[in-house]
Amino acid sequence: MDLDIVFLGTAGSMPTAHRAPAALLLRRGGDKLLFDCAEGTQRQLLRSSVGLLELEEVFITHFLADHVLGLPGMFKTFSLRGRELPLRIYGPRGLVDLLGSLKRIVGKLSYELDLLEVDPGDVLERDGYRLATFGVAHGVTALGWSLIEATRPGRFDVEAADSLGVPGGPQRGALQRGEQVALGDGRVVRSDDVLGPPRPGRKIVITGDTGPTEEIVEAAWGADVLVTEATFADEERERAEETNHQTATQAAEVARRANVSLLALTHLSNRYFGPEIADEARAIFAETVVPRDFDVVEVPYAERGTPHLVKGGASRRRDHEVVESAPQ
Repeated sequence: MDLDIVFLGTAGSMPTAHRAPAALLLRRGGDKLLFDCAEGTQRQLLRSSVGLLELEEVFITHFLADHVLGLPGMFKTFSLRGRELPLRIYGPRGLVDLLGSLKRIVGKLSYELDLLEVDPGDVLERDGYRLATFGVAHGVTALGWSLIEATRPGRFDVEAADSLGVPGGPQRGALQRGEQVALGDGRVVRSDDVLGPPRPGRKIVITGDTGPTEEIVEAAWGADVLVTEATFADEERERAEETNHQTATQAAEVARRANVSLLALTHLSNRYFGPEIADEARAIFAETVVPRDFDVVEVPYAERGTPHLVKGGASRRRDHEVVESAPQ
């Protein structure tokens, strides 16, 4: 099952010539989950190799303009294309009031908008994974989101199955699913007899805008990837505290304490280009990347490797470069 993160907008509160405001697409198999939808997000999708998908769900971290201004335009585009499939939007308390006030801008739509307000600690169950929310510190009603996969069965031991006389076919499939099977001679073979230890699923944590908090450390514990903001370098720590943001140093400290595999920093102020933020964070947490728009972080299963940045992985050019958590 493929799992990756497409960075569509990595700027702070305003766009720059090279970075759009906040939006990222999390892809797991056939599921496409959009987190935040800033100004220009639909154009970013169209400019990318992803295209403007018929999204089924959008997840909002908070309602400041640089995270939601792309919603009205996207709603209208979907309607102009004759969309009929309902679109579900999840967000903090206040979502219904906010989007209700946008009706006069958007007009009548060809499809239904399902608006669902969630609180920190809520969990949305999906096939093979869950989406869990947690609180962040941004001075407004805001949420972080985690994608947490279910634990997978251990590896199937072919030699053990052969020695026990389990024939090939459906019975081995049943054992791989955790069931037990009865053999022709009356013996019962349990899945534990032929499966190795359970294997953990993958975990991605997305904070949105926030200052550093203990709740994020807890929510991100052991994550494969922590996507969080580094609006400022540490020389601007006082400014970060005033505006409920965090510095690259603070984000790296959170990643180190949470024992994550890879830290991806985004929401950069327009005073920074990226390398200086990466250098500051790597002094504390080496496995740090600072994606640009259209970069991708691929998240393989642990037995197949570690999360890594693919520069330009969602750009229309195909000559992108794989970088294993390396300096940019």
